[in-house]
Amino acid sequence: MSKLLENKTAIITGATRGIGKGIARVFALNGCNVAFTYSSSVEAAQSLEKELLEMGVKAKSYQSNAADYDHAQALVDQVLEEFKIVDILVNNAGITIDNLLMRLGEADFDQVIQVNLKSVFNMSKAIQRTFLKQRSGSMIHMSSVVGIKGNAGQSNYAASKAGIIGFSKAVALELGSRNIRSNVVAPGFIETEMTEKLSEDMVQKWREGIPLKRGGSPADVANACLFLASDLSNYITGQVLQVDGGMLT
Repeated sequence: MSKLLENKTAIITGATRGIGKGIARVFALNGCNVAFTYSSSVEAAQSLEKELLEMGVKAKSYQSNAADYDHAQALVDQVLEEFKIVDILVNNAGITIDNLLMRLGEADFDQVIQVNLKSVFNMSKAIQRTFLKQRSGSMIHMSSVVGIKGNAGQSNYAASKAGIIGFSKAVALELGSRNIRSNVVAPGFIETEMTEKLSEDMVQKWREGIPLKRGGSPADVANACLFLASDLSNYITGQVLQVDGGMLT
C-alpha cells in the first residue's frame, strides 16, 4: 500500500512535544521527510530526529525561532540546501501566557502575537518563493477553537489564533491560481503534556462538555494535517478544519 506522503518533504515548526511531535510522527509513518524546529529542548529534538530516521525517512532538527523574520528565512534556506525540496509547511509553533484583560501586560500580549501569529507570516513568506517556483505546496496553520469562539483569560491567545484564520484565507485567495493551498486546523481540548498539569477533576469536566465525551490526542490532530498535506485534499483550500470532538457544534 502506497504511503500518502511518499517522497514529500515537510517543515514543521515547534515539533518536539505535543501536537507538533504527533504531526512529525504521522507524517514520517506516511513516507514524508521531515525538517522540524525546536526552540531550546535539544535532547527532545535529538530523540525525535532519531525516532523519525528509524521510520526510514530523512529527518533533521533545526534550532530556530520562527517568530524572528530573519531566522525563518535562514531556516528555509538551510532546509532547501539539505532536502532540495519542500512540499508542505506546518505552522505549529505557539505559546500561551494567560490572564484576564485587566491583568494582562503589554509585553504578554505582544509576545503571544509575535510567537503565534507573526511566526505564521514569517514562515509562509519564507517558503512562498519555493512554492511559487514549483507551482505546488500545502500550507497548514495551527489555530484553535479559542480563535473561533474566544475564551475568558485568553484574549491575547484568541487574537493570535483568530488572526491565523484570516491570514490563511487571504493567502488561499492569493496563491490558489498557482496550485498552492492554505488551510487551518483548529484543535479543541487535546490531551498533551500541557494538559497533564491540570487536575483530573478539571480534565473530566472538559471531557463531559464535549459531545464525543473525551479529549483528543495529538494523533487526532496529526491525521487531519495528514489529510490536508496529502493529495486527498487537492481541491481544498481556505478552510478551517475543527478537530474538537464536536465542541463547537
